[in-house]
Amino acid sequence: MTDRRPFLRSIFDAAVAAAHPDVVLASRLRPAPKGRVICLAAGKGAGAMAAAAERHYLDTLGLEPARLVGIATTRHGHGVPTRRIQVVEAGHPVPDEAGLRAADDTLRLAAEATADDLLLVLLTGGGSANWIAPVEGVSFAQKQQVNRALLRSGAPIGEMNIVRKHLSRIKGGRLARAGQHAAEIVTLAISDVPHDDPSAIASGPTVPDPTTLADARALVAKYNLSVDDAVRRALDDPRNESCKPGDPAFARATFELLAKPKASIDAAVKVAQDAGYETIALGADLEGEARDVAAGHARLALKARGERKRVAIISGGELTVTVRGNGRGGPNQEYALALADLLKDTPDISALAADTDGADGGAGSATDPAGAVIDQATFAKMKSIGLDPRTYLENNDATGFFAQTGDLLLTGPTLTNVNDVRVILVD
Repeated sequence: MTDRRPFLRSIFDAAVAAAHPDVVLASRLRPAPKGRVICLAAGKGAGAMAAAAERHYLDTLGLEPARLVGIATTRHGHGVPTRRIQVVEAGHPVPDEAGLRAADDTLRLAAEATADDLLLVLLTGGGSANWIAPVEGVSFAQKQQVNRALLRSGAPIGEMNIVRKHLSRIKGGRLARAGQHAAEIVTLAISDVPHDDPSAIASGPTVPDPTTLADARALVAKYNLSVDDAVRRALDDPRNESCKPGDPAFARATFELLAKPKASIDAAVKVAQDAGYETIALGADLEGEARDVAAGHARLALKARGERKRVAIISGGELTVTVRGNGRGGPNQEYALALADLLKDTPDISALAADTDGADGGAGSATDPAGAVIDQATFAKMKSIGLDPRTYLENNDATGFFAQTGDLLLTGPTLTNVNDVRVILVD
């Protein structure tokens, strides 16, 4: 049996490289303004984006160091060394006190912007949790509880962010409102959301929000979320409505996408095609329950094998898990675990499922798994130690399963985030 794991990893690495801040940012940065460049960054790639911005303005353009200030808020373990822009490591997926302080500092810096300053906002996935600024009347602990309830609900990221942005002083266009006296507000973003909706990336802090308080209330009811009365009151308060098109906050604001999940999926497809695989590209915007999507992809793989085809089935997007057990894992690991159950008696099939940021679910640690890999070695290990994947699925304990088979994918922080990459190879 040929070991396909190095090749699977090369496909994943190509997808990540296509969206790295070192590759995509510098050519899109604006000229130096009359005054200062105020750089405000958030998300899992915020540290890397801030460092790339420093190289451009300080080294390439020779900007006086005193004219570059800012704060970059990223996930714990995802920071990088910087010279002028402060990097703060904060909680993700559940916010923490560091993110609370960083969001307040970010809003303060935005409010200091003058008509000579460029307000440069750099966003990657994870910004919604990193920037935590509860509205008046909602405590930090109550906002954390809302995040936990959303994470367990199975709601897709777009719906989660509708609720979050209506409980925030920074999301839903409010950062632009705070910095509206700047000469220009330029937002450059790496998309981690299906269909690349600007209002969903980091919950749209600098763009108009098409959703409403009524939408947020409907989602609380739809998923039967357990929230405090203070949260319900906040979602009834018209003062917490997000910023809409036509708001003066957006008069000098522009938004550009630096990298999209599709470009990373295209890079993955190219690697597979160059190796002689026929590719079935399912797109960069897949959503749905992880185990259900895995079932559909397993059927495709079995069909290809039955037709004796050499195929790579590649997909992106962001899957969800409705948590009913008390195990550990994430949507990519759960997808891989469902595949392991469905394909366990089938030779010549291998697969990788991982989050491009290097962390799939988990507890917010930089050492969390990025996802998992399965192949014949997985199936053999399952049999030898008597592991039943369905038992682990019922407990949402994919991490516990793959820790025993030795199939967790551990990449560490990649410093970008364009959703997930899933590859099934049929040989």
